[in-house]
Amino acid sequence: MTDKYAVIGNPIGHTKSPLIHQTFARQSGQDLEYTAIEGRPGGFREDAEAFRRAGGRGMNVTAPFKLDAFAYATDLTEQARLAGAVNALKFEGDRILGQNFDGIGLTRDIVHNLGAPLRGSRVLLLGAGGAARGAMLPFLEQKPARLLLVNRTLGKAQALFEQFKPYAEGEFAYASYPELADAAADFDLVINATSASLRGELPPVHTRVFAHASLVYELAYGKGLTPFLSLARGAGGARLADGVGMLVEQAAEAFAWWRGVRPATADLIKTLTVPLA
Repeated sequence: MTDKYAVIGNPIGHTKSPLIHQTFARQSGQDLEYTAIEGRPGGFREDAEAFRRAGGRGMNVTAPFKLDAFAYATDLTEQARLAGAVNALKFEGDRILGQNFDGIGLTRDIVHNLGAPLRGSRVLLLGAGGAARGAMLPFLEQKPARLLLVNRTLGKAQALFEQFKPYAEGEFAYASYPELADAAADFDLVINATSASLRGELPPVHTRVFAHASLVYELAYGKGLTPFLSLARGAGGARLADGVGMLVEQAAEAFAWWRGVRPATADLIKTLTVPLA
């Protein structure tokens, strides 16, 4: 019998998940069906339960339902618990397992695909929302020499800092954007985990933060040269990347979690990449 999987979100028409997972299934010889479900606002639990009772084996979860999925899961991984959100579910009998692969996929893309080591590096992470929260544990597990968390609302950055401080081995700090202007701009890696690029806006950073960076990474994907990446390009020779690799890598992690087989990702990332121009 063909196993059933799905992605749930709202809106969902733009999703690349069915293409990604169907490609993984063909590549690895897995017999599965993967569909997209437009979840109803306020109706996540009922929609997820309907899919599970119809024989669903697992789901990817995208906006705006990651918090709903966190509450729905009966068992959470440490990564999901610390992230405070779930982007993948696995159904095993009466158990509903919740995991968050966003930060794991981001870390794998940076380290393995882009060849930018986090271990021993100086990292600037912009934003303290859900994307940054999901990235914190995987980043800190890589043991960067320095991780600076910057956010418009200093209280949110401080709360994230306090939660993850026990996991840090190198220098770990937080700051506001005005404080960043006075900080030592010697970052190897600069990552935009804010939602600014989704609105065509720019985080309030100066070009000096890119002065020593070898990689500048934009979590938004498929938007070409965003204002953030454009600012970085004008600042010098850092390599630029958007989040398409993160998208594919977190999907590959979910696929491996469900099926026990980790698919190759390089060709699919190339297929989905929008030139940064």
